[in-house]
Amino acid sequence: MAEPMTKPTLPPTDSIQELARFWDTQDLTDFDEQFEEVEERVFERNRRLSIELPANAAESIRSMAKRRGVKDTELVRQWVLEKAAVV
Repeated sequence: MAEPMTKPTLPPTDSIQELARFWDTQDLTDFDEQFEEVEERVFERNRRLSIELPANAAESIRSMAKRRGVKDTELVRQWVLEKAAVV
């Protein structure tokens, strides 16, 4: 007598890479009963923002970033996120 086939289950991970590997080998229709609709966004993309600064301000930021061992863009990003109270 053949054993009944068990339904596959979704992997318990938030890793996009692991999920991508999983779905590369699965059929979405095998998981219909396990899905639930959500209202909020699950993945939100970052947005790029470009600003113009006076040359002396940009050079000052580059110097500060170099002393801290980070890129100038990363230093400005940290400052903006702190001011925006997002971090």
